[in-house]
Amino acid sequence: MDVFQGFFFRKFGIMWIIVLIVIIAALAAVIYHDTHNFKIYEYEVSTDKVSGNYTFVFLTDLHNYVFGKDNERLIEAIDNIHPDAVISGGDMFTAHTRDGKFHSEIAFSLLKKLAKRYPLYISNGNHEEKIKELNKLYGNAFERYKNSLKREGIVYLDNESAYFNDDIRITGLCLPTAYFKKIVKKEMEETLLSKKIGELSLADKEKFQLLIAHNPLYFDEYRKWGADLTVSGHVHGGIIRLPLIGGVISPAITLFPKYDGGKYEKDGRTMILSRGLGTHTIHVRLFNPGEVSVIRVRGN
Repeated sequence: MDVFQGFFFRKFGIMWIIVLIVIIAALAAVIYHDTHNFKIYEYEVSTDKVSGNYTFVFLTDLHNYVFGKDNERLIEAIDNIHPDAVISGGDMFTAHTRDGKFHSEIAFSLLKKLAKRYPLYISNGNHEEKIKELNKLYGNAFERYKNSLKREGIVYLDNESAYFNDDIRITGLCLPTAYFKKIVKKEMEETLLSKKIGELSLADKEKFQLLIAHNPLYFDEYRKWGADLTVSGHVHGGIIRLPLIGGVISPAITLFPKYDGGKYEKDGRTMILSRGLGTHTIHVRLFNPGEVSVIRVRGN
């Protein structure tokens, strides 16, 4: 009997070890695939505030990732979409506070190439905001980065607005890094948005208001301010995505975040939350490849 039990446990113990190795290898393969590839997600927003139809490509959270040599795969995918304009939601590079260094060459190269092809509007994520706020650590690095992009014809919206084809107003909201705290969400001051990006005038309210706001947690505040469409990122799709559940954890170390990716609507206002393209710190994406968002604004 003891001999039989020993044989049984040896045989099935080895089998379970093999199964475990296969599962780990499969998950590692998926992680490798998802951190090196992206999918194109299409969204449609209808409005009576524009007379035509417009296609925007929205990119966010690149974090210095490269898809093909010099991001050729990414650029080719965008070219195949033929957008009217490209919008970048920030975190195109990663800023490290340990040594006060950041490398923006990859982000700058991609944005420069896209700006030669399309109108390009960009605003800050928390990593751009970090180098702007921590000037003792980074010096004037943010101003140099911003000005270098503006010299390439890129419209850099640092709490500013610009018009696209007269009937679309694009605003870039740059929230202080305090609004990107981990674990506990900071409540937004009632007057913060009006202080940062102003109140909408009667004339502006007649325009289709597109707001670039990196942090999706404040969607209610954005729509109350007057954003018809908010485009956000930051959450990286929840890093790990599970069927029927969605994203598992956000960069703010929140389990099963309320907003993890996709299209959200409330009171006639819309938020499109990209799963982003890259990662930082913990370079894991599981069942969660990067995202290139195609947003089609349809005039009624």
